[in-house]
Amino acid sequence: MWIAIVVVVMVSGVFISTLIANNKVPKLGVVDGKLTDMPETPNAVSSQTTDKDKKVAPFPYKENLQSTKDGIKLAVKAYGDVKLIEEKADYLRYVFTTGLMRYNDDVEFYFDEQNKVVHFRSASRLGYSDMGLNRERYNALYDYYMNH
Repeated sequence: MWIAIVVVVMVSGVFISTLIANNKVPKLGVVDGKLTDMPETPNAVSSQTTDKDKKVAPFPYKENLQSTKDGIKLAVKAYGDVKLIEEKADYLRYVFTTGLMRYNDDVEFYFDEQNKVVHFRSASRLGYSDMGLNRERYNALYDYYMNH
């Protein structure tokens, strides 16, 4: 009986700490044209990293800033399970929620008007490996954006 109680308490503690960490909002944004640095863990991708394992290409601009932003928004909406957190003239920030485990992943888009590209960053809030989900999300968003 005591063993069962100890197990329930331990599982509850892990669940509560995971829930808290999953909802802790990281400090994100753009500073001097750069999105937030990448975590040490492999569960993130970015168009501005020098780490080849985490590197993805930026999104090319469409006709202008507005059509580019509209295209990104359409791709995000098509992907689903997302909430817009912040929007500025040159920046979008979303939280995507994974299916089964309901983990939150932070996704940022920085519209680099000077270079006519959209920089991208997607990172999991929890865990070590994302089993490639952030890269898969990038690929799906990129493909939708390029084809619509």
